[in-house]
Amino acid sequence: MTDQSLGEAIRDLRQKSDMSLRDLAKKANISPPFLSDIESGKRYPSDETLRDLGRILKVSFDELKKYDHRESVSDLRKMIETNPSLGFAFRSAVSDYKQGKLTIAELERRVKGGKKRGQ
Repeated sequence: MTDQSLGEAIRDLRQKSDMSLRDLAKKANISPPFLSDIESGKRYPSDETLRDLGRILKVSFDELKKYDHRESVSDLRKMIETNPSLGFAFRSAVSDYKQGKLTIAELERRVKGGKKRGQ
């Protein structure tokens, strides 16, 4: 998973292609305001539109889909809502990360069953 959002990835690819927002929107047959909303994370494209954007930006649909974190976030939210212990663990991990006490690599090791910090 990547830290970049789908909209940020599309914006970066568009800018690297030296294409204006209006040009990309026209080529993808969508409105500039809709593309602006996609890039700012306010709205999400259909798979068909995402395929078109990928074709125009010369990147695969699967590559762009890696930036779409909505399903993972939705799943995590549901798990946290139904399991208070998981909710507490997640909030603790987020707090530790924000305070610089936990790195992404350490969190990945914890999730995969590796050694915890301080052991």
